[in-house]
Amino acid sequence: MQQRARSSWRLRLTFMALGMLLWREVRAQIRYSLSEEQKEGAVVGNLSKDLGLETRTLKERGFRVVLTSGDSLFTVNQNDGILSVNGKIDREEVCEKISSCVINLKIALENPLEIHYVSIEIVDINDHAPTFPEKEKRLEISESALPGARYQLQAARDPDGGMNSVQQYKLSHNDNFRIEVKDRGEDLKMPFLILQKPLDRETSRRHKLVLTALDGGRPPKSGTMDIIVDVLDINDNMPVFTQEIYSVKLQENVPVGTTVIQVNATDMDDGPNGDIFYSFGKDIDNRITKLFDLNSSTGEMTVIGPLDFEKLSNFEIDIQASDKGSVPLTSDKSITIKIVDVNDNMPEIEVTSFSSAVPEDSKIGTTVALISVSDLDSGVNGKVVCYITEDVPFRLTASSQDNIYALVTASSLDREKMPRYDITLLAKDAGQPPLSSVKTITVQISDVNDNSPEFSLSPYAFYVMENNVPGKLLFSVSASDRDLDENAVVHYNIWRDSGDENKYASFININSENGEIYALKSFDFESVKMFQFHVLATDSGTPSLSSNVTVNVFILDQNDNVPVILYPVSANGSAEGVEEIPRNVNVGHLVTKIRAYDADIGYNGWLLFSLQEVSDHSLFGLDRYTGQIRTLRSFTETDEAQHKLLILVKDNGNISLSATATVIVKVVEPKEAFAASDVKNAVKDEEENNVTIYLIITLGSVSVLFVISIIVLIVMQCSKSTDYSSKYLQDTNYDGTLCHSIQYRSGDKRYMLVGPRMSIGSTIAPGSNRNTLVIPDRRRRDSGESTLKPKVPNADWRYSASLRAGMQSSVHMEESSVMQGAQGVLVQNWPTVSSAPDNEGGEVSPPVGAGVDSNSWHFRYGPGPGGPPHLKPGEVPPEAFIIPGSPAIISIRQGQDGDDKSDFITFGKKEEKKIKKKKKKEKKDKREKGKDDDD
Repeated sequence: MQQRARSSWRLRLTFMALGMLLWREVRAQIRYSLSEEQKEGAVVGNLSKDLGLETRTLKERGFRVVLTSGDSLFTVNQNDGILSVNGKIDREEVCEKISSCVINLKIALENPLEIHYVSIEIVDINDHAPTFPEKEKRLEISESALPGARYQLQAARDPDGGMNSVQQYKLSHNDNFRIEVKDRGEDLKMPFLILQKPLDRETSRRHKLVLTALDGGRPPKSGTMDIIVDVLDINDNMPVFTQEIYSVKLQENVPVGTTVIQVNATDMDDGPNGDIFYSFGKDIDNRITKLFDLNSSTGEMTVIGPLDFEKLSNFEIDIQASDKGSVPLTSDKSITIKIVDVNDNMPEIEVTSFSSAVPEDSKIGTTVALISVSDLDSGVNGKVVCYITEDVPFRLTASSQDNIYALVTASSLDREKMPRYDITLLAKDAGQPPLSSVKTITVQISDVNDNSPEFSLSPYAFYVMENNVPGKLLFSVSASDRDLDENAVVHYNIWRDSGDENKYASFININSENGEIYALKSFDFESVKMFQFHVLATDSGTPSLSSNVTVNVFILDQNDNVPVILYPVSANGSAEGVEEIPRNVNVGHLVTKIRAYDADIGYNGWLLFSLQEVSDHSLFGLDRYTGQIRTLRSFTETDEAQHKLLILVKDNGNISLSATATVIVKVVEPKEAFAASDVKNAVKDEEENNVTIYLIITLGSVSVLFVISIIVLIVMQCSKSTDYSSKYLQDTNYDGTLCHSIQYRSGDKRYMLVGPRMSIGSTIAPGSNRNTLVIPDRRRRDSGESTLKPKVPNADWRYSASLRAGMQSSVHMEESSVMQGAQGVLVQNWPTVSSAPDNEGGEVSPPVGAGVDSNSWHFRYGPGPGGPPHLKPGEVPPEAFIIPGSPAIISIRQGQDGDDKSDFITFGKKEEKKIKKKKKKEKKDKREKGKDDDD
């Protein structure tokens, strides 16, 4: 091959060189047709003639066949130009698998160079017969194959082309198969064996066929192949039982191993398809497999467990007979076994319908459960009666159906008393001897919201220190509910009323979950001593139930008020005053008195006076408890004319609060004292002349309105029925201006406490700064009921016996008052303190907790009939205790002749203004009198 390639390249180069030298090229093309299998030397054609070449020049010009590769199949004669076959030509070798076989040749001549192309077509002849790859083909086809099944066969081969190749197939005659040819192209035809009729192995086990392949030659050539078809057997016959019905009877006490029955079945198939084995049906009850056994080979059924008529009196057992084919076929059959009864079972109790929880408010006759009793035995042994053995609020009632009972309520239920019942049911049959059984059922009593929440206390009383922190827990209330679950979940809220009596409830908030109570503001003891509100506890049941409780809150005092200086007070409001005294006063002369009060009570309101600064300690002395400044000695010529005293007023709280007052004492000659006072008053009167007329008009208007109000109040109060009379008050000198008075005696002096008229049988509302009257209800008092108003704490509840004794030893008890009402009216003992000795001015301090309004009560000073008030058994005498401190000051002054200078002295700012105006008027009169004396 390599030599041919090199020769071909040389020829090409030579022709190219010649072409370039001679610059001439001649081309021509001739086509010849030649049958294959020609002998060597066979003439193909005359090229010199067909190309028009001169025969004599062919040799000179190098007439030849140009080889491209290998040996040429053709050759030319240079003498005559004849193209002939160089050897035997086999088209199947030269043009394998090519439908058109053409051989192209190049004929070359030189001088000049000429190239001619010659095409030679090799015509095929039918020189080959079709052949199959194998002589015999074996197929295995199941007898279950369906008509139309296709089985591919190997195609026959024929080297010839065109019509000489394989053109058709023929199958030997048979009833079950036919041949089908599919053209795949390239002269390839694929044969398929088609099943046109079902096979039957029992009729013919094997089929022999001959397949013939024919080509298209004339005459055609053929090849054959034997086809052997083996028919495969399938499992197409089911086992058949020898009997249509299998039935047997057995006693329930037969021993284990007893043969029940033996079954038999046959199968027409051969081999494994005809082998039979026995088994229970697929849906058989597991209990049957525990009682019976079936031999898979022989079909014999035996007893393997105890039989019980009461559990199952009849057995319908499904069995199967199956062959052992690859796809086994099965036949089913039922065996009926009847068990003969023996009495050996106790009655059974079954609760068919049961309400495990019964509402406690269920009506009598409510069905709780349906009870069915049964006995697996038959006849007399199966008759059963049932009843309850305990004494419970339930009973059994028989229904219209046999052995069915209803458990119903026989009386009222109360879950709070008995939350559940264990009921024992007894069932007994009628056999001899009788058999019985017992069953216990538990009935829970479900809760119904029939109990209201109950508070642990009623009413509540809590003590809260004033100035509490807003938002901080004060106290808590608690309520419980005897019900369960949601019915026992209690929520709290405050019952709020729009009235004034409940105004403090708006400053209280409660935690609805736990009853903790908080204050939204700080409380002030001086503003409110006590208040009450109502807490409502509601459960979460449907409908909800609720209850309420009264909560009394008592405010405790703290030392949070600074002492207030009432006298001396200067024009600019500072605690500073000037006092002028004659130089010839005696020892013990009252220079002035420091008046002060503290809004607190008890020790917090008990004031003590002390001298902080004084120019001469030997001249002046200060009473620690009364605040009176007196001379300690007589004045001399060497004593200064002016002295400054700084007085400290402090309370007795744990942390004392204090205030100071300054008193300037001017010592003047006896005659100059009045003159200086008149000059000072004249200056002041000139300054006040402009407003005098306005003050007079204002005071007159206020007085008129006040008098009208008093008259109207007296008329209204006196017009009411007064069926009750006081057995404590004996006021013979009642002057008719006020309708209620309290008398008391101290030494040789008598005092009368006078207030606005109160209806007989009324009480003073405790903790109030007003004259609030609460009219007791006779009917309620008679029926033993009490009002919601709490009792006022005893006046000395804050002090121990030792503390009261210490207070009594340090404070001079001069008089006391007993506030006494009619029958059933509250009695209140309270002390007063006199700050002056006999024949001197003094003050009365009613306790803050007495419930007395300082602007509506008056003290009448002077002689009066009657002795000390009569005290009820258990009342504390005035000497037993004292509560110092008071928000009201009563000043009692007497002249040197012992006459009263003031009959009535009232509490409050209004009375202070009246006193000041009266002093101004007296000074003005003195000044005018002095002018008259000068004249």
